[in-house]
Amino acid sequence: MEPSKAPEQFLKPYNSAENEPRMLELWEKSDYANPDVCIKNGVTAFDAEPYSIVLPPPNVTGILHMGSALMIVIEDILIRYHRMRGKKVLWIPGTDSAAIATQAKVEGDIYKTEKKTRHDLGREELLKRVNAFTEESKKTIIDQTKKMGASLDWSRYAYTMDEKRYAAVMEAFVRMYNAGLIYRGDRIVNWDPKLQTTVSDEEIEYVEQQDSFYHFKYGPFDIGTVRPETKFGDKYVVMHPDDERYKDYTHGQKIDLEWINGPITATIIKDRSVDREFGSGVMTITPAHSLIDFEIAQRHGLDIECVIDDRGILLPIAGEFAGQHIKKARPLIVEKLKQKGLISKIDDGYVHNVATNSRGGGIIEPQIKRQWFIAVNKEVEFPDPSTELRAGGKKMTLKEHMRETVSSGAVEILPEHFSKIYFHWIDNLRDWCISRQIWFGHRIPAWFKGDEVKVQTESPGAEWQQDPDTLDTWFSSGLWTFSTLGWPHFAKTATRGEPGPENDLVNYHPTSVLETGYDILFFWVARMILMSGFLLGDIPFRKALLHGIVRDGQGRKISKSLGNNIDPLDMAAKYGMDAVRMSLIAGMAPGTDSRISEEKIRGYKHFANKIWNITRFVLDNNVGLTKSHILPDDLVLVDEARKVADEVSKHIDSFRLDLAADAVYHFVWDRFAAEILEQSKEILKGSDADAKNSRAAALHEILIISLKLLHPFMPFVTEAIWQQLPQPTLASSSGEAKKECDLLMVAKWPQ
Repeated sequence: MEPSKAPEQFLKPYNSAENEPRMLELWEKSDYANPDVCIKNGVTAFDAEPYSIVLPPPNVTGILHMGSALMIVIEDILIRYHRMRGKKVLWIPGTDSAAIATQAKVEGDIYKTEKKTRHDLGREELLKRVNAFTEESKKTIIDQTKKMGASLDWSRYAYTMDEKRYAAVMEAFVRMYNAGLIYRGDRIVNWDPKLQTTVSDEEIEYVEQQDSFYHFKYGPFDIGTVRPETKFGDKYVVMHPDDERYKDYTHGQKIDLEWINGPITATIIKDRSVDREFGSGVMTITPAHSLIDFEIAQRHGLDIECVIDDRGILLPIAGEFAGQHIKKARPLIVEKLKQKGLISKIDDGYVHNVATNSRGGGIIEPQIKRQWFIAVNKEVEFPDPSTELRAGGKKMTLKEHMRETVSSGAVEILPEHFSKIYFHWIDNLRDWCISRQIWFGHRIPAWFKGDEVKVQTESPGAEWQQDPDTLDTWFSSGLWTFSTLGWPHFAKTATRGEPGPENDLVNYHPTSVLETGYDILFFWVARMILMSGFLLGDIPFRKALLHGIVRDGQGRKISKSLGNNIDPLDMAAKYGMDAVRMSLIAGMAPGTDSRISEEKIRGYKHFANKIWNITRFVLDNNVGLTKSHILPDDLVLVDEARKVADEVSKHIDSFRLDLAADAVYHFVWDRFAAEILEQSKEILKGSDADAKNSRAAALHEILIISLKLLHPFMPFVTEAIWQQLPQPTLASSSGEAKKECDLLMVAKWPQ
């Protein structure tokens, strides 16, 4: 029998630009990313083990970057692997409103083009503009995600502001309020004067800045600050009770001294929070504009006076400086302190970190505000299994629940060392401010009539006014694993084992893995544990897998200022998406930062072409025989490939995707191509028909195994080859080539 020849397209190098759109169309038409379709078509068993992931929803403000590309690739590898293992796999796509950043972006664009603020437009018109922007952005993000090869079930797409998610957020708020976990109170918060809204602790970015550091005389004490404009209301001197330098001063002692606007009487306060090693070991406090100072004032029952208003303007307490913006007032205040002889020294070039809003860029000014909070230290009863999905019924605080969930092993954080960071954050967790003074977002379901307050999803009547504030984006994101699976609508009707989105909540929750960057361990991971614990009496996921930051070839963080940004789609256009995917995974251990460069990506383009050329050689020498024709010596080679499959499986199961990729890469390039194929050339040229047929069949089997192992990492080139491949199977007794299945994405993983 004459050897078959490879299809004509294998005569040319692999063309990613030609093949990638075709493979995307094949996958989309098959709808095999939908587990219900896989079950219906017999690809997946009805009672197969479920495996589910929710995609951390990318913000609608941005475009795909290497960080989000890494996340997509890691999750797609896990999803494709477990789908090929025969599991009932669901990967849920979605996008996030990123409310503060989105509104800031739209407001900025409006002001640039129309010189109008949101107040000029009004709430309704601004939201109309924001929604138009997000609709366009969502299309871009979805298109880019698809081009990465992400095998998401787009029929289950969710958006944090869509109708179903909005209903879930309202339900969660009302339940938590009725349980006493949500309250409205006056507490110090992070205030952004630029955007005129509160900001969460985790959304603060500390930017290094040089300023002057001022030493001034506060009676007999030397006090240091970079912000003299905040000091008008300072009338307490705080020192550590064990500081020997100040043992002659007693707690509560009064001293008279000269200050900015005249003489004052100050009070000595002894508090253990004072750092004795910093400066003179003594400080004055501004309780209304510093969280640390606020907590000291609360501990000792001290007066709290506001000095700066919402816009950064000095209040009447500043005397002659009242009405001035703090930036303009600072040099004038310093000059007055000099004239009064109260400045002892000025250190120029003092480097310190300034708190800014990472979502809008404004400098944070702590303020005491009436806001909505979640009480993390209030004991509450968790859901009983008779009313919710799984075991609850415990009485504890949210903080205790978040700690116990991880310490008990119910949720495993990987790599393990991030658990220590998680526990440290939990132990220092304060009540969570969840209200924002922006217009885009989930509007708080609280209604006011005079001093009366009602919290409910619908308006109590025409005379009631709804709270104008919206909720922190992370409140809605905290519900993501179950709001995307049908909560609360299907919470009591979902039927385990039955297909369909209406049953997803019991079929796929808790999700198997939450994969995300380590930088949002607290933003998202902790809040998801909090929300699912109280609302479902359940965990949101079994494992939290954290990846690191993608850096450039020199190890630098990728940023616009350095000009070292590498666009994954630009790189894919040049070298193919498979090359981009492999370059992101290679050398990337869980939780560690990885490096990427154009040179690295180019190298994996050569690897994609190597796989293409291997296929041409195998097909050129394929006689279309079955595995039963493989002789014992050649079966040893096939078994070697199967051992590699075992190794790759073990690495993926332990989330060492870098080692899995490395193992299959070196087997295909160094062993299969460089050694086995080279050794086979003489045999295939020889006259021994049995030996030729055996070796050809063995090579074909090794190719099949290699393609399957490579598919989760390099789905495009492997699927393109699979479509051209006759695949002999043991069930084929006629000697004719028989294709195992139409798509590699649902072929059986090699055992």
